[in-house]
Amino acid sequence: QVQLVESGGGLVQAGGSLRLSCAASGTIFSRNAMGWYRQAPGKQRELVARITSGGSTIYADSVKGRFTISRDNIENTVYLQMNSLKPEDTADYYCNAGGGYSLAGGYWGQGTQVTVSS
Repeated sequence: QVQLVESGGGLVQAGGSLRLSCAASGTIFSRNAMGWYRQAPGKQRELVARITSGGSTIYADSVKGRFTISRDNIENTVYLQMNSLKPEDTADYYCNAGGGYSLAGGYWGQGTQVTVSS
């Protein structure tokens, strides 16, 4: 069974940085596309960034140039480096496994909360 465990969320001031981690188990990590999504209160879950098994990446327009997704196939972990954070980045962030270049897979983590104060 695939398990995804996120960590690294917290409270940060606008302009600050956070690094989210997602540790995966129960799957051949290196073969899976991985992604980060977020859901703000009262809004739908949206794509933040995805990375394929080959390392190709896509980003939401709202985070381009500020966020970087990466993966470590030895540690079975995917990261989201978030810089220049804005209050509108406040949301619960979810790790996703499987799927393709732009489509989410069927596996989700429990989420980690990110709050950016102004």
